[in-house]
Amino acid sequence: MVRQRTDRIGRLALVSLLLALVGWLASPLVTRSAAAAGLFEQDAATYHTPLAGEERRTAFLEYPVLIPALDRSHMTSLTVGASLLQPKQGPTVGIPFGALWLRRVTDDYRTRDLVSIFQNELEYDRRFGSLELVGHFENVTIPRPQTELVHNQEVTATSVSSGNLIGSLGPGLRFPVAPYEVDNDLRLQLLGRAGYFYAERSHKTGAGTVLPPETLLYGVTFRGRYDNMRRNLLELPHRGFATGFDLDYLSRDRWHGFGAPGSAASPGNREFLQARGYFVGAGGIPGRSERDRVLVSLYGGTTADHRGDRFNAFHINGGPFPSEADDVARERYTGIVFDDILATNYLIASLGYRRELTFFLYLTLIGSYFWGDRATVTNDSQVVFRNRDAVSSTVSLDCAFFWDSEIYLAYAWDSGAIRNGKSGSGLLLTWNKLF
Repeated sequence: MVRQRTDRIGRLALVSLLLALVGWLASPLVTRSAAAAGLFEQDAATYHTPLAGEERRTAFLEYPVLIPALDRSHMTSLTVGASLLQPKQGPTVGIPFGALWLRRVTDDYRTRDLVSIFQNELEYDRRFGSLELVGHFENVTIPRPQTELVHNQEVTATSVSSGNLIGSLGPGLRFPVAPYEVDNDLRLQLLGRAGYFYAERSHKTGAGTVLPPETLLYGVTFRGRYDNMRRNLLELPHRGFATGFDLDYLSRDRWHGFGAPGSAASPGNREFLQARGYFVGAGGIPGRSERDRVLVSLYGGTTADHRGDRFNAFHINGGPFPSEADDVARERYTGIVFDDILATNYLIASLGYRRELTFFLYLTLIGSYFWGDRATVTNDSQVVFRNRDAVSSTVSLDCAFFWDSEIYLAYAWDSGAIRNGKSGSGLLLTWNKLF
């Protein structure tokens, strides 16, 4: 059985990589056909992809096009979208979402904020040369309870609403790095953290399920970021890489064993240490034009001394290939959005190919591999973490649109990580408007 499962995963991974290879090999035909239609400039050797923020003169269908310069230090955008899952992820057939994002960078301060009501991330850094005072706030207070799955079947007894609010404050260092765009820098930050955690029953929660108490949180985090990546017109990675790490120590002030009746009243995972890191890169392909890009991402995280539980586990989701300087640190699996996968340890690797069909339209093929200790449910409805691996494939289009906006459309297939044992697919459509 193990060998058959391993062979199946191997075949699925091979199919994902072959899709990317077929796209690469077929791209000369696409280029010739599109060039004949006037979609591309003819001289591939001298062609350069329009880059984020730069003024550029180009042509489309023989009409001249002027791409105006953009101040990337002062940006505001609104993103709305929805995913459709087939089959459903447990009871979830689709997920609508929306978020307001803004970035302001001056000589005196830097702020980057992501606002979506129930899940927010805000940061304000006051600058004193290379030294900074960093303030950070984040909350996850989604009112809908989360229920764990087994073979895509909802185990209703595990239904629990939980959330947290955490503020951080401390010193940081920031140094600009080449190519010296607004998002290219080396950052080191040491932050004290304080917050609040709660867990509540829903009408579906099993009578035998014991929840942890509401509690204050306190701890410290040390994180590093390095980004020398150059983005294209649609803010997609074009060349370079971004990498970083987080070391988080957190203590839950009031804590005890939880799960089933009779759980020992012990500190349990009251204090825990977690580490995670990432690498995201993009670059050219030898012998190919600048329109062809290879993409790679690697994410990993671990909870020390097996002190992971469903309330401190890493939340893994999906979405477009990582690009924005602060968002690249968020672990992701596949190109669609779904209900979070909870994992106490994980590794996610992705390899992809992107083709610039014209200066405002990009086709991307990505294959991903997931390994992790994923949340699952025992026979007595207790949430535990057990090893699981899976693969996925994503095909997506990024396209500039009217009114200073862009559209992202993706189809993804997963072999079983999202639905915890059952394969499935999904569609994602987002619209991003720049103000």
